Amino acid sequence: MSDLQCSAKDCREAADWGLRWNNPKIHTPERRKVWLACDGHKDSLTSFLDRRGFFKDAVPVGELSPSDG
Repeated sequence: MSDLQCSAKDCREAADWGLRWNNPKIHTPERRKVWLACDGHKDSLTSFLDRRGFFKDAVPVGELSPSDG
C-alpha cells in the first residue's frame, strides 16, 4: 500500500492513515468511505469530517481492508 497518497488538496505525501467516514444522509449506517491522510494532514482532515458528523475512525493504512471504501 505504499503508493497511496494523502487526500488533502495539493499534498503528494504518502498516506499513513485511513480516515473512515460516512454521510448518514446518503449512506447506509454500515457503509464506510475512506480518505487517506499523511501524518501532517490527519488532524485537519479528521476535524473537517468530524464537524460535519461524518467521521467514524482512523486506522493505520496497513490495517485498511479491501472492504474499506
